[in-house]
Amino acid sequence: MAINTMKPLNQINLVSFGITDKALLEMLRSQTARIFSCKVQHKEARTELGQFFDGARRQYNADSLLQMVHQNYSNEDAKTIGLFQVDLFIPILTYIFGQAYLNGQTAVASGYRLVDERYGIKTNRQNYPERFLKEVIHELGHNFGLIHCRSVGCVMQASTYVEDIDLKNADFCPACRLQLEH
Repeated sequence: MAINTMKPLNQINLVSFGITDKALLEMLRSQTARIFSCKVQHKEARTELGQFFDGARRQYNADSLLQMVHQNYSNEDAKTIGLFQVDLFIPILTYIFGQAYLNGQTAVASGYRLVDERYGIKTNRQNYPERFLKEVIHELGHNFGLIHCRSVGCVMQASTYVEDIDLKNADFCPACRLQLEH
């Protein structure tokens, strides 16, 4: 479905930090472009992530990564999401899949906790890219001002566990879609 009345947006930038799977990146780019009906570009980052690692937690601070992506890769004419393959946390939670500035320009998402093997689940090669896409769309939804939704299957449903991600679609429910268009 084309979104002709969505808030003005020139493009979305996907900035990958160490993700080298070209097929995954192209799928994320093309599906994000389809869902948001705008130009989506992929860029590779060259930023060293060591400074964002918390040795005590053995994870990466998502707040600091979000701020770094915002400062170094964002601009006012585009939404920008940093794509990572590291274990993310914020101080009040054990882990997160992604984070975004509500009504902002920048988000981050990580595929680290999206692989079946991490949970002892039999590997299904479709799970990882589908989960990653849902997280990208979810975090960008926050950039567009959407909050968590209670509609079954909506990509904006909160996801505490990977099983929550599996239960939702990669697109917005009608109510969230309407909010995006106005």
